[in-house]
Amino acid sequence: MPMAPASPTPGSNLKTLREEAADCRACPLWKNATQTVFGEGPQQASLMLVGEQPGEREDLAGRPFVGPAGQMLDRALEQVGIDRKKVYVTNAVKHFKFVRRGKIRLHQKPNTSEIRACRQWYERELGSVRPDLVVAMGATAAQSVFGTITPINKNRGRLIDLDDGTRVLVTVHPSYLLRLPDAVAKAREYQRFVDDLGIAADLIRKTASSRRPRSRPECPTRGVAMHNHSRRYSPQGFDISLHNL
Repeated sequence: MPMAPASPTPGSNLKTLREEAADCRACPLWKNATQTVFGEGPQQASLMLVGEQPGEREDLAGRPFVGPAGQMLDRALEQVGIDRKKVYVTNAVKHFKFVRRGKIRLHQKPNTSEIRACRQWYERELGSVRPDLVVAMGATAAQSVFGTITPINKNRGRLIDLDDGTRVLVTVHPSYLLRLPDAVAKAREYQRFVDDLGIAADLIRKTASSRRPRSRPECPTRGVAMHNHSRRYSPQGFDISLHNL
């Protein structure tokens, strides 16, 4: 059953939310995780990046995207001219889910009940930051953002307007790029990832430019130009089949 669409309700600031989330017991994942890994970034960030869940390094550090996937993300952001320090970065699930193999903790994909339980924090982050764009990276992030299983390849690389006014861009999770064994495929898919983030960078720059005070008034237009990547989205209207990336 699809989750209800996220509602970006204004409320607590990020510091308060982070303190509340530290004691979250909404699902069993807190029992084995080191700590809650909440999002980080400016309160007024115009761009929000949503990943899957913290990994081994994030679980220990208490910060999102500080491991190999985070390094891949940082590299791609730099290429398109996005300063990570100005971005709010978070995950759909805030605790590290893993299975232990000796001393090694192997990542496990969160299930729907865990995504659903943690979605309250994404909704509250969204309401607190109120970004111009949310980038959902990977299947788990997309399921949390859209409230339903959402095919990645079918929807990636284009701007999607949700009914609540949130604008979303879907792409792969950077860890997907790390798992590709073939160097040629890895280079190709990395460039696609950079291209997706380039769409985000273009939108953020255009939005910032439109907010600057103008030196003189302009003639009013008769209509509103729609971005050529945009379309309206209704969570109930999607095929629930998923190509997991």
